[in-house]
Amino acid sequence: MRKLHYYISLAIVVVFFFNSCEKVSPIGVLVSGTGVEDRVKMSYLYFKQHKRELNGFISEGDEYTFLVGADSHMTTDTMRMAEMFQIGIDNHDLLYAHLGDIADTKAEYYIHLENTIMDAKKYYADKNYQEYTLIDENDDELTYYADTLNEQYYFDIDDIPLPFYPVVGNHDITHNGWALWSNIFHSSFYDFYVYIGVMDEQLVFDHFIFLDTANGTLGKEQVSLIEEGVLDDKNAEQYGLHTRHTFVFSHTNIFRPSSLQFASTFAREETFFLLNQFAEWKASIVFCGHVHKWDDHEVGGVRYITLDSMSERNSPDPGDYLVRVHVKKDGTISIENVHMNYTPNK
Repeated sequence: MRKLHYYISLAIVVVFFFNSCEKVSPIGVLVSGTGVEDRVKMSYLYFKQHKRELNGFISEGDEYTFLVGADSHMTTDTMRMAEMFQIGIDNHDLLYAHLGDIADTKAEYYIHLENTIMDAKKYYADKNYQEYTLIDENDDELTYYADTLNEQYYFDIDDIPLPFYPVVGNHDITHNGWALWSNIFHSSFYDFYVYIGVMDEQLVFDHFIFLDTANGTLGKEQVSLIEEGVLDDKNAEQYGLHTRHTFVFSHTNIFRPSSLQFASTFAREETFFLLNQFAEWKASIVFCGHVHKWDDHEVGGVRYITLDSMSERNSPDPGDYLVRVHVKKDGTISIENVHMNYTPNK
């Protein structure tokens, strides 16, 4: 498995989009100063300006894997997030997804988050890149990092793309936290592809879709973009392209794990819209967070997995807080619960 910059002009475009409208959380707290409509519009603008810089992936070998975590609620407690990165990097997972509420909104906490991401980038670079030194025309030494197999070169370790893809959660946007979150991750609604290979004379891809559900609603802008087909592959087949699996990531849960957890905050009409859309996309798995409770069931041919919180405060004891998805070359999917060992000092 290796990362591939999308030079491939195959009508495969990594698409980012966004949405908004003010909403009150299930416990009566205003969850956003920047609503979903504005977040989606801002994210779409970012995508249009930077889409050529975005990365896709290519899968080699018998399978690829990806890691999913949720609701880390970071404050100054960074160890679970660091552990997630280490687990993903050591296992050579193709990417790591996070289902929102990555940090509790405060500038200090996002500084800790950025530092944790930078440490992970350094570890990732050590595992995947060779460090070289050049002598420039002024006889100054320049260090650069190279993945010669994939022809990727970086002079600043900060530019090395860590394959970490979060959605935004309600805690991420509380008290105008969108400014902090978007400064790191930029887009709240986006998608990309994993290239599988050529099968039956078609270029085969798996599709990863990340939705902005932090306000417990899609909002008009996001619904409109989805209805316009910005995340669909309706014209792909005529170009010899085929989407095999679609994986969807949302913060807000669709279903209620039990009577002890919050029900979904989507309006009834939006719930039906999403269920129909997931079926139309032929989604293999929809991943959700928010309620801090494990749930796994199938509806309409789509598997819905809700993850427990990986937060050190919410889940202080070691446990299976992550999920690893194994995707075989033949299309077979299997799920592995991944144990986290870090225990906070009590």
